[in-house]
Formats: sequence, C-alpha cells, structure tokens
Amino acid sequence: MDVEVVRQMLIGIADEDYRAFHSKLVPGTDNILGVRVPELRKLAKKLVKEDWREYFDAAPNLYYEEDMLRGFMVGYGKMDLEERLERIRGFVPSIHNWAVCDCFCSTLKFAEKNREIVWEFLKPYFMSEETYYRRFASVMALDYYTLPEYAPAVFGYFDAMKNPDYYVQMAVAWAISVFYVHLPEMTESYIRENQLDDFTHNKAIQKICESYRVDKGTKARLRTLKRGK
Repeated sequence: MDVEVVRQMLIGIADEDYRAFHSKLVPGTDNILGVRVPELRKLAKKLVKEDWREYFDAAPNLYYEEDMLRGFMVGYGKMDLEERLERIRGFVPSIHNWAVCDCFCSTLKFAEKNREIVWEFLKPYFMSEETYYRRFASVMALDYYTLPEYAPAVFGYFDAMKNPDYYVQMAVAWAISVFYVHLPEMTESYIRENQLDDFTHNKAIQKICESYRVDKGTKARLRTLKRGK
C-alpha cells in the first residue's frame, strides 16, 4: 500500500471549511487537511482489508490525518492480541494532540474482551512523564474501565500523576465525570478524599454538573465540594 496513494486519497476527501473549523479545536497542530473523522474511519476500514502493515510501518506523518488513519488501523485490522498490543506500543509515541489520542482510544474495542491483559499493559502509561502517554491511559480508563473492580486503582493512578499539563488534567477530570455516571457513590467518595490538584478537582465537578444524567440535587451537593471558593 503506497504512502503517496493513500495521501492523495486523504487530500481528495478533505474539506477546507472543516479544516478551518477543526484546526481551532486542536491548537498547535498546523498540518490538518480537513478530513472528517467518519470519513477517516471509513477509509481505515477499507484499507485494512488490504496489506495495511506496509503503510503502517512506513509511519507517514506529514498530515494529522495520516496519524489518525494509522491509529484506526490498529483498532480495525485483523491481528492477534500480541501484535495489537505491540502496534499500540509503537503508535502511542506518535500521539501529539488530544484528538488523535481520544479517537484512537475509542477504536480499541478489543479491550472490552481483554480487560485484564490490557490493564496490565496500561499501567506504565499512567506513570509516564509523557503528557500523551498519561492522557492515553486516562482515556482508555474512561472508555473501558468504569467498573467497580478497577475504579480504586484508576483513582489511585489519578492521585499519583501530579501532572500540571492541561491535557492530562482535562483527561482526568473527564474520566472522573464518566466514572461518576457509572459509579456515583464510589466516585463521590473519591471526590471527597482525592489528592488531585485544585484545577482538576474543580474541573471534574464542573464536568459532572454539565451532565444531563446527573440530577439537580446531586449537582448542588457536588458544587459544595469545590475548592478555593
């Protein structure tokens, strides 16, 4: 599968208006063509029916969409568990923004049937010093581990991170809000006792209060737990 041929496919389905819009959502990323995510997913599903590994291993990164496409291939391609984990390990260092990270994680549905193995795989990423390694682990947690048997360990990793990076803080806050919807009592107990920085703590409460799945009385109670009022 030729890199340039795939690149021309991407250029052919790019939308300038969408490029201008999406570029504002991913600050610092100046190589966006403007291909919508559903179109990228459709193309990835088509390409993994061919010899996609040659393309993946060529690691093209001229455009943001090429990174996104490679990530989708890891999720959609047919391979055994060992190869998939190895390709995830190879792909994570190429994540440089929240959008590639979050879309990549949502594509790794295989984790649902391999939770314990994937959990062991994720542990080092929670403790990495790299921003997008930590965001990757945090988003994987909210996508696949909002379960009572994993929540205490996930919360423990969130407390231990102590990472001032905005994209890590926002991922942790988002994750806590998702855990709250699935495990309200356990998550509220964590909110009351956590060791998060004030920004992440308050942002988590804000995100919970923005959810239509949480009632007004609960939101009022949670707002009293904000710090620095």
